[in-house]
Amino acid sequence: MSAIFGETLTFTQEDGEQVRLVVYGDEHYARYETPDGHTAVYDPSAGAYCYADLKDGRFRSTGLRVDSHEPPAGVPRHLREPGPAMARAHRRRRPGTLSAEAARDSELTFGPKGGLLEGRRLSAGAVRGLTILVDFPDQATTVTRPQVDALLNAPGYHENGNACSVNEYYRTVSGGLLDFTNDVVGPFRMSHDITFYANPDNHDVLVPEALRAAVDSGVDLTRYDSLGQQVVDALIVMYAGRTQYVKDSILWPHNSVVELEFGAMRTHFYMVTSMGEGPDQLTIGTFCHEAGHLLCRFPDLYDYGRRDGDDFASSGLGMYCLMSAGNHLDGGRTPAPVCAYLRDLAGWCTEKVDLNRGGVFEAGHGDYRRVFRYSTGADEEYFLVENRSKLGFDLHLPAAGLAVYHCDTRGSNELQDGTPLHHYQIALLQADGHLDLENNLNAGDSRDLYGRVDGTALSHSTVPASLLWSGAESGLTLSGISDPGGTVRFRAGPAGVNGATFGSVSRPALRIPDSDPHGVADTITIEAEGTVRALKVLIDLDHSHPEDLRIVLHSPTGRRIVLSHRAALDTSKLLEYATEPPSAVTPLVGQPAGGGWTLRVSDLAPSHATAGVLSAWRLDVVTGT
Repeated sequence: MSAIFGETLTFTQEDGEQVRLVVYGDEHYARYETPDGHTAVYDPSAGAYCYADLKDGRFRSTGLRVDSHEPPAGVPRHLREPGPAMARAHRRRRPGTLSAEAARDSELTFGPKGGLLEGRRLSAGAVRGLTILVDFPDQATTVTRPQVDALLNAPGYHENGNACSVNEYYRTVSGGLLDFTNDVVGPFRMSHDITFYANPDNHDVLVPEALRAAVDSGVDLTRYDSLGQQVVDALIVMYAGRTQYVKDSILWPHNSVVELEFGAMRTHFYMVTSMGEGPDQLTIGTFCHEAGHLLCRFPDLYDYGRRDGDDFASSGLGMYCLMSAGNHLDGGRTPAPVCAYLRDLAGWCTEKVDLNRGGVFEAGHGDYRRVFRYSTGADEEYFLVENRSKLGFDLHLPAAGLAVYHCDTRGSNELQDGTPLHHYQIALLQADGHLDLENNLNAGDSRDLYGRVDGTALSHSTVPASLLWSGAESGLTLSGISDPGGTVRFRAGPAGVNGATFGSVSRPALRIPDSDPHGVADTITIEAEGTVRALKVLIDLDHSHPEDLRIVLHSPTGRRIVLSHRAALDTSKLLEYATEPPSAVTPLVGQPAGGGWTLRVSDLAPSHATAGVLSAWRLDVVTGT
């Protein structure tokens, strides 16, 4: 199903007047608000959307139209029904078309079949769908069959600002493994006005009537059976007019089941979406999302907020996947790609890169056949890493950089608690640690992904941490992440370098000039992998006025640590700075260990009779992951 996350849409009242409402939800349960935040419901007796109030925990119409009355006195903004009422509404089944299997699927953001939905899957090979265009006596469209055919099939398609056609989208994200084309027929004029089909009581009328019209026109259903099972692979109905976001209506974009027989052929999965009032409303996003359910059996990766007593909706994977809110990016013209988790489950990731072996890796953007995986010892729970820089289908993401997903095929994106028993099927480890997606604060922001991080970006002790859902340490550590771009370079720390010690001594015997802030500098190069777990600096100085000195240590990444600034020092013995106990160098823990470490000593006071000397210094580094 296709969810709406606070979009402002136009609705037509029964008398033809139009009203703008903000919509939250999907076809099973939706909440409508006026632009200033007052809740609205459709009142059949008034033939219009009216202001709502709560009575016995349910929305009730006040009878006052939102387009011609002021809000009722005493009714607060942003009313919400409590969880039990939402759950009851969600459990109401559509008459006629919805099978028990589809009803179960629609209630869960859970993939019971190894992370995917149950049912006939067509995620590879050449798949031909049948797309039937329909209009209504009261709702025509200027969209033509050739225009829809181009939207679905044309190579190099960019009309109306779309990134590509539906066929090109799936060929790209599947790495060429899925070739999904559509035969477009119609438009066929339906026998009733659009309001008849939008009525939930008539939910089982549109699809059979549209398919009968196509068959009567000469369409041969055997052309759409790639598996030779006498089942139509992909049945799609696109209707004239704007998308009708009316809850429980057949016209809300969705995927479900209809069991119809035409000779030896039968139907099973179908989808419904709109083609708009004109070609400027043709976009690929929602079509691609529903096709993900229809063909690949992808589950929704957002939280409906009404399962098992859960009345708290959350964003799931937000804008970062086609199967969450990513189909709405760029107004649906440049939808997000299918995330690495679902691509892997679909069998599209034929190259598996094992992060457990450690080392430096390069993740190419748009390399959809490759997946970077960190295994935890449990087949169902693991981590995936993906380059999500602002390129290609990721151009309109709110963030750019490296995405890290915590995956568990036993989870559900309905369960946002993050506990061993109630956690997402796939969670984005948001780099800022704010958990905005789980708390439904947004569907993504600029701090969600890992940009350049010179030191440790993710480990058992960072925020967020790479812990298992049980709370135990997974062992995943990422560091040295490069800038976002076509290729992102990063290190997955191998356990083998944990605890290794590297040390070096330099004896520069450099004279320290008086009253010179630049002073003298000397560099020690450490040939090591991994990051700093512990560090010790020993300095041998000869200076008659050490309180005049400034001593600074520069790490290989350029981080500057001031060891002393015109402080009283005892230079009769070696100066020592160590990460344990905590000292000035403690912030270097987690920084890359390898490279040039530079010590700079400056005399900031006026000239003295004798000059000081940096005789020698030693650097010892213990690496970790």
